[in-house]
Amino acid sequence: MFERWHDFYILVGSAAGALIGLLFIVVTLTAGTDRERALRGSSLYMTPAVVQFATVLLISAVAAAPIDTNSARFLLLVLGLATSLYSAVNVVRMFTAKDFQPSHWSDPIWYAVIPLVSYLALVGADVLGWSSPAHWPFAVGTMAVVFLLCGIRNAWDLITWIAPGRPEPTPPPE
Repeated sequence: MFERWHDFYILVGSAAGALIGLLFIVVTLTAGTDRERALRGSSLYMTPAVVQFATVLLISAVAAAPIDTNSARFLLLVLGLATSLYSAVNVVRMFTAKDFQPSHWSDPIWYAVIPLVSYLALVGADVLGWSSPAHWPFAVGTMAVVFLLCGIRNAWDLITWIAPGRPEPTPPPE
């Protein structure tokens, strides 16, 4: 089913894997900040971006794996349902967090609402695969690009928020 899409999934999967690695570097930028604040911000903002990139990576792995179409549909359905559940919890956490306010009004939309809608669309794309198999690879590929672009936007947002707040390095004693 995904044979003609092989190069596409190798490209987006590789991009997602590289971006996950870069997010680990971004985490080091939180050094020197209050630990509780960094952990809370990480769970609300960093983890959704990692989950988006990991979703792209898993979609690409399923698409490239030598498995039958029904197994691929099942795996992507499980992935879509699991990420939808995670994202629904994140929506609640994002909108009820009293101790951690977003830095911009659009943050709850980009970190919680858009991912939830996108994960539900992945479930919808998988359901489409049962009724319209010819359109299924395009629908899944579209969702992979949406996750990748949303993750890039959120990672960029994180870096522009974290980097300016870094403490100045102290010069070594003379």
